[in-house]
Amino acid sequence: MIREPLIFEISAPGKRAFLLPKLDVPEKKANLAGLPLREDIEGFPQVSEIEVVRHFTRLSQANFCIDTTFYPLGSCTMKYNPKVNEKVAQLEKFLFSHPQAPQDLVQGNLEILKSMEDFLCEITGLEAFTLQPSAGAQGELVGMMLIHAYLKDRGHPREVVLIPDSAHGTNPSSAHVCGYRVQEIKSNERGTIDLAGLSRQMTEDVAALMITNPNTLGVFEFDILKIAEIVHGQGGLLYMDGANMNALVGKFKPGDMGVDVIHLNLHKTFSTPHGGGGPGAGPVGVKKQLAPYLPIPVVEKGPSGYVFNHDRPKSIGRVRSFYANFLVIIKALAYILSLGAEGLKEIAEIAVLNSNYLRKSLETVYHLKYSAPTLHECVFSDKFQKEHGVQNIDIAKRLIDYGLHPPTMSFPLIVPGALMVEPTETESKRDLDLFIEAMKKIALEAVKTPEVVKSAPHASLVRRLDETSAARNPVLRWEGDKG
Repeated sequence: MIREPLIFEISAPGKRAFLLPKLDVPEKKANLAGLPLREDIEGFPQVSEIEVVRHFTRLSQANFCIDTTFYPLGSCTMKYNPKVNEKVAQLEKFLFSHPQAPQDLVQGNLEILKSMEDFLCEITGLEAFTLQPSAGAQGELVGMMLIHAYLKDRGHPREVVLIPDSAHGTNPSSAHVCGYRVQEIKSNERGTIDLAGLSRQMTEDVAALMITNPNTLGVFEFDILKIAEIVHGQGGLLYMDGANMNALVGKFKPGDMGVDVIHLNLHKTFSTPHGGGGPGAGPVGVKKQLAPYLPIPVVEKGPSGYVFNHDRPKSIGRVRSFYANFLVIIKALAYILSLGAEGLKEIAEIAVLNSNYLRKSLETVYHLKYSAPTLHECVFSDKFQKEHGVQNIDIAKRLIDYGLHPPTMSFPLIVPGALMVEPTETESKRDLDLFIEAMKKIALEAVKTPEVVKSAPHASLVRRLDETSAARNPVLRWEGDKG
């Protein structure tokens, strides 16, 4: 692959993208609200318009994206985003709705929000939702804030939150921000919550258990009803991280499993653009006893139409400006409506089928620490390859040479050298086979030519970086030939 030069390297003195005619009035510098204007940018690249266009077009073509290649990031659910969702969200009346428009002028928008809440209630088995959180991590935080407010209102917010050792890293952070101490629950030999350990740790001081189901190994917590019984028996609440709802949607309702609070990732399960920093959406659903504490405002249907209700004295307050990432909500709603009830079931069925096809095809080549059945994702390790000096980072880099995006690495932490793969339901057998073939070739290379794998990638624009030095001594400024 030809190396793409930096824009500074294309630059030459005197080049311009366009030329303006000579001024026929006196020149005068603008002063924007008293802000100082920079007279010059030292070393600013000087390039023609065609050079700008070609440079950034070539860079865009070097990107990995779901529209061009298989994107098997485990737990991230990087599925294809139907373009009709984008088309619907770009309708002029949606796109140019002002967030401060009077309620009587945006009745359609409010109906969309209320409809989305109703659909999510039906899908999850919870009884009330807020769409305000802008991401899964914010959804977690809001969920824990709701639990804290509910328990405090009952006289004791408690002090501890229990979290399995396979949890997403943001779970402990969300609990800490709400003032809770975190206690870890060890996984058993199946990779699920140890009931005996949970029973010992679940006391009247514990506010909640935060679980992911299926968990980050892709294993379903088959004792979920017993788990809920243990937690509720001590007056605690069961919080579910809904990041892996892709495996359950249309098939199982968390509310029927004893879950009291859940957050969903619309940008994962319901296929809105994911990655690149968002925008996302992390709605939170609750059982009815927690509904009074949901963030304000709440969308309600009144005698004269839909309204925002701010008069909720027990609410935890507002958690973001305005109400939600509205266009993301529209895309997710379009996805749900286009699939319908039967289509939503197929999401889970095909996602689980695809994942198990990958697992069965690769489990003799890559190590599986846990042998329990998995659903929508599976977690291999580099144990076999380490015998030849090849680690998961090497496998990931070598996949780039095969035109494939690496899976999630080194997570969950309970699997050393983890390679976490989630194919989602949108991948064809052909693309799964290409991934399987590449992974098998890399496993063979690790035995016969480990130096090739350890020095990968070889065909990318950027070669292997010295990640340790980059982290310790970052270069944050261009310095010409010295940069």
